[in-house]
Amino acid sequence: MARELEEVKWEKFKLGDLFRIKSNLQLNKNSFVFSENGEYPYFTRTVFNNGILGNVHYLDEEHKLKGNCLAVGMIAMRFFYMDKDFYAGQFTKRAIPIGFSLNSRLANYFITVLNKKSKIFQSSLVRNFEKVFKNEEVKLPVKNDGSIDFEFMTSFISELEARQISELEAYLVTTGLSDYVLTSEEEKFLEIFRENEVKWKKFKIGDLFEVNSYKKRFDANKVNILEEGHPYVVRTALNNGIRGYLKEDEEFLNEGNTISFGQDTATMFYQEKSYFTGDKIKIIKSKYKEFNKLNSHFFVSAMSKSFSTFAWGSSSFSISIIENQEIYLPIKNNEINFEFMETLISAIQKEIIKDVVLYTDKKIKATKKVVSNK
Repeated sequence: MARELEEVKWEKFKLGDLFRIKSNLQLNKNSFVFSENGEYPYFTRTVFNNGILGNVHYLDEEHKLKGNCLAVGMIAMRFFYMDKDFYAGQFTKRAIPIGFSLNSRLANYFITVLNKKSKIFQSSLVRNFEKVFKNEEVKLPVKNDGSIDFEFMTSFISELEARQISELEAYLVTTGLSDYVLTSEEEKFLEIFRENEVKWKKFKIGDLFEVNSYKKRFDANKVNILEEGHPYVVRTALNNGIRGYLKEDEEFLNEGNTISFGQDTATMFYQEKSYFTGDKIKIIKSKYKEFNKLNSHFFVSAMSKSFSTFAWGSSSFSISIIENQEIYLPIKNNEINFEFMETLISAIQKEIIKDVVLYTDKKIKATKKVVSNK
């Protein structure tokens, strides 16, 4: 970091001295047609996709808003950086810098600071937003002469970006996801799947897996959930079912290389490592030595599809119900075709990760260029 945070001086500034709030001349979305290759973003109150609902071609000069400013929707009160000229919908405003110019990194710094104030802005009436905004104070880094240290703010965000890109690059290499080029075998199996030329067979889950109860139930209200230790798997559909980590008696760890199954939600995830569980979790262990992390994605998808006809939460799935549920799997010579499953999953992963890797490569090159020019 160009300057250590401990060395930075901070001062409070009123937002009204930093930004001027302007209302946007609103353009009703029913008055035009969105276009995928439109050159102008259409900003609305959505909190997704940088607040952009879609893109449009040039409409008129009257409603076109000048970019390189911050835009905010009057419901969620979330700020976004609009680098290009844009059009806007109802109940949106702009925050235009006073006495300085934004760039993408400086904008990201201010967005982080301003979005921490969202609850304050949400608690005020829309008609009072500008007044509340002007009087709200934020802490910013300053130089020895008391002026805002915009250079530090830009450098700080730039170095954070470089660190994130470095970590992402390392992650892609470690996981093997940096390679997105399909092998001839992957291309062949992907084509077979797309052309619906796969031979399928129905199997009962109980013929493929042992369905076991957990070794011990750990009540979330009675354990210390940590950021390290062994995974603590519950019925959540988020984060691979992992709520956090526990340091408990390892005698009660459930076996890894299994599938965790939430009994009243039918949420299921492959668990590579040994894990503790919360309430109503079943441990599904394969009877086949070929079962692994890669083909587990195929099994989980097939099982999820099979259970999708049930009404979630209406009842708890018992061991017998799980065992008797049927799934379709690809076969070869009337046996489960593990090779096909693994090759297909590998191909799908590469297809999915391709755009991410290409985007990351561009970001890595751009970030290295910025860092080397400091």
